[in-house]
Amino acid sequence: MKFAAFFRNLNLGRPPAPTRIQFEEAFAAAGAEEPRSFLTNGSLVFSAKNRQTASRVLSTARRNLASACGLQEPAFLREVEYLAGLVALEPFAYIDPSVVYGCYVTFLPENFAAIGERPAANRRGDVAVVQYTGTELLSCALQLGKSPGSPNAFAENVFQMPATTRAWNTIVRLVERHA
Repeated sequence: MKFAAFFRNLNLGRPPAPTRIQFEEAFAAAGAEEPRSFLTNGSLVFSAKNRQTASRVLSTARRNLASACGLQEPAFLREVEYLAGLVALEPFAYIDPSVVYGCYVTFLPENFAAIGERPAANRRGDVAVVQYTGTELLSCALQLGKSPGSPNAFAENVFQMPATTRAWNTIVRLVERHA
């Protein structure tokens, strides 16, 4: 099975983030099969025999990264097949790209499914929720002032839990390459 790990605040090569080689080696040493970094934003695809093994690999890889370069950021694990299902839903198909800054997926912890109230937008109105899944927030950012809305800041502030966000196109490309 293929899995994707999405790290918060990890830009390869910018301290305290690892280099691409350190990133992939941390996963290989943790038992991941064929770990491959995807872009430079802290996304990595690897194979493992099942979800439990993949979770163990991620946990060990995080410890390896903390030891190698001091990285102490959370990471979110998803099956690539699950991501392919999200992409197949085409949640942004009806969005006119000329009226939004961008479309995003924000990964949240497993316990997010238990959260009750889920707002449809942030207070400033520059992040609009398209859909909540069990553990993701799909949204569009608008640029109403000098800078666009931040889906990640919105999620972390509202739900008081760590999150990491990727451009929707990143997920589409990851699925095209690895599904």
